[in-house]
Amino acid sequence: MRHDKKEATKLRSRGKSYREIKDDLGIPLATLSDWFRDERWSKAIKKSLNEKNIEISKRRIIHLDKIRGENLKKVYEEAREEAKEDFKALRYSPLFIAGIMIYWSEGDKISKNGFRVSNSDPLVMKIFLTFLRKVCGGDETRIRAGLLLYPDLDSETCEKYWSNQIGLSRSNFTKSIVIQGRHKTRRVQYGICTLNFSSRFLKEKMLIWMRLAAEDLLRE
Repeated sequence: MRHDKKEATKLRSRGKSYREIKDDLGIPLATLSDWFRDERWSKAIKKSLNEKNIEISKRRIIHLDKIRGENLKKVYEEAREEAKEDFKALRYSPLFIAGIMIYWSEGDKISKNGFRVSNSDPLVMKIFLTFLRKVCGGDETRIRAGLLLYPDLDSETCEKYWSNQIGLSRSNFTKSIVIQGRHKTRRVQYGICTLNFSSRFLKEKMLIWMRLAAEDLLRE
């Protein structure tokens, strides 16, 4: 075994993140991922670190609600710097990249205060909801879902369908919106679902993740 791999294994077994090991030993993150991603004990450490980061993120978002004015500018700058570190650690995570790409293609880019993604495919929405929960540490009380329906669709039936399909409590759903088109008949069987998550802090991070993902892809 390479000497540096032996040292990296010791640090990883003590619960160190890939980023911390890189800082200590100078080993690239991609190399560390190749060494440890298939190791069951390392996966357990990764899960523990992710859960800890999610909890920290939740506490930070709650704290942000109490901050105003110039201090917020500093916090958002911290968010952008933190996003760069997140990307280094998560760039090889399929869920992380999938979440970014879904938002990039289906999300609202205008609002400054959070995420909004709409789609008629339950699988797409379920993946994005999982991204919010596992990657962003999304507080469940901040997640809101809404439906866009044509007049011939039953709101109760459609809400039950989407709740079951994406795994989100019906208490998180807002009142459905009925839309009038040229033809008052269904275009999709259960309407279009929209997921909203309110967090300017995470929105700042998402904008950085999108830029870094694009740069990564263009380098390939």
